[in-house]
Amino acid sequence: MTIQDLVGTYSIIGSNQDVDENSYKGELHLTLDENDRIVAKWNISESQEQTGIGFFKNNILVINFKYVGFEDAIYKGVVVYKCLSKDILEGFWSEEAGDPKFLGSENCFRVKHSKTILN
Repeated sequence: MTIQDLVGTYSIIGSNQDVDENSYKGELHLTLDENDRIVAKWNISESQEQTGIGFFKNNILVINFKYVGFEDAIYKGVVVYKCLSKDILEGFWSEEAGDPKFLGSENCFRVKHSKTILN
């Protein structure tokens, strides 16, 4: 698998970094910059946008991310995905605002758009 294989849109299901493991859903969009580094953009529960830059080696994708949170504070973290295939990513994450006793989790499934031909 190459870094180019990961470019695309993924549906995500995750749980937060806390004792309750509150779940969330959203989308992850992966593109490449001019240096073939991953550029990530998450849309979480249609209400929060997160962005990040990452790198890929040995089917492991690591992305440093950030987002604007409560009272316009900027929060940062890191997510690590095991790339099971170019269509399925299994990950865990941690951020500075989360409970350090826990890790968040996130699974990503490639969104495949298909066209239906009507007769």
